[in-house]
Amino acid sequence: MSILIKPIITEKATNDSELFNRYTFVVDKKANKLEIKDAVEATYGVSISSVKTLNYPIQRNTKFTKKGLVTGIKSGYKKAIVQLAEGESIDFYNNL
Repeated sequence: MSILIKPIITEKATNDSELFNRYTFVVDKKANKLEIKDAVEATYGVSISSVKTLNYPIQRNTKFTKKGLVTGIKSGYKKAIVQLAEGESIDFYNNL
């Protein structure tokens, strides 16, 4: 079971990483903060001071179109914001 699914690279997350040394990841729904901390430390070789998690629920939507009622679903996920120790950094672009 892989705990870290992917890093979130958006404008807000990039700004957070540059100013406050915080990095954002999509993680497994069943992972707790200690497992997330160990996974990030093992994967990137950095030390972590804190982990914050957010659970996003399933989003359902309905549209009225020419073909009738169309329903859609966007799956829920768990997001982790990881605060690195002073002087540490993660480079996501070194393997491109």
